[in-house]
Parts: sequence; C-alpha cells; structure tokens
Amino acid sequence: MNAIGLRIRTYGDPCLRKKSKAVKEVGPSERFLINAMIETMRLHKGIGLAAPQVGLNEQIFVADVGDGPFVVINPRILKKSGSDVMEEGCLSIPDVLVKIKRAESVVVSYVDENNRPVERKCDGLLAKVVQHEADHLNGKLIIDHATLAEKFKYKKQLQELQKSRKSGHS
Repeated sequence: MNAIGLRIRTYGDPCLRKKSKAVKEVGPSERFLINAMIETMRLHKGIGLAAPQVGLNEQIFVADVGDGPFVVINPRILKKSGSDVMEEGCLSIPDVLVKIKRAESVVVSYVDENNRPVERKCDGLLAKVVQHEADHLNGKLIIDHATLAEKFKYKKQLQELQKSRKSGHS
C-alpha cells in the first residue's frame, strides 16, 4: 500500500470530544482505514493512533510499541492491575506532555481486523497505549488528566492550537 498520510485532528477539533460508535463488521473499507492509520502513525512517529484523531468516530485504534502493529476494534478493558505514572504525549496535542497515572497491566477484549474476537493481556508501555487510545474513543484527551499546574503551563499552547485549527492551518 502507498503511504497515505491522513490528517491528524488537533486539540479543539470537535471530533476528538465525541464518543465513538462501535464497528458493526470489519470489511475492506475498515481494513483500508486501518492500513492508512498505521502509515499515518508511523509517518508522525507515534506509537498509537485512534480513529477520532483522523476524523472518524469509530471504535478503532492502532498501536505499535516496537513489536509490530496491533489493531484494536470495539475495545473493552476487562481488568486493570497495578499502577504507574508516566509522561504521555499525543499526536493531537503536539509538544504537550502530561504525567498520567494508569494501570500497569490491562486485559482488553476486542475484535481484530479479521472480525475475530480476541482477549489479550497487555503490560507496560502497551498497557498505557491501550488506555490512552481507549480514552480517545470516549472523547477524553491527555489534558483531561492534567493537574491544574500542567493545564496552566500549556494554556497558551492549547489556545494557539485551537486558533490555528479554526483558521484552517491544522
């Protein structure tokens, strides 16, 4: 497949705040989207990308923490254990890093790109990415996890993102 760079939606885009709809069945158009999302994620040097970040409110995300692409459709986090704090960034909020406390390990059930139901235990960085991307599918962003001090620190930057988005420079 040719490199197709989808446009990443940035902070202030209403698509990022909507709750995504479940995917009824994975067909050719969903597989095309998934491949384009993987290409876009790699193009932007990300380790995760959710459909709302490319303007589609569907429960799909892709991730790659170094062991190949991981495709998740209609995720449900069944179990969380442990906790860890890690600084997280987001392709939709460039240059903003927020310390977020998340589960160290999760068990997630989902459908893969071949319509097969899967249950997988994810640990460490992958567990954090799964939780981060699941947040996107629920309209939640890293800035929602930020402390008041972090929100204040990034206030001007967030306003600039919103302003450039409204003027069509995003």
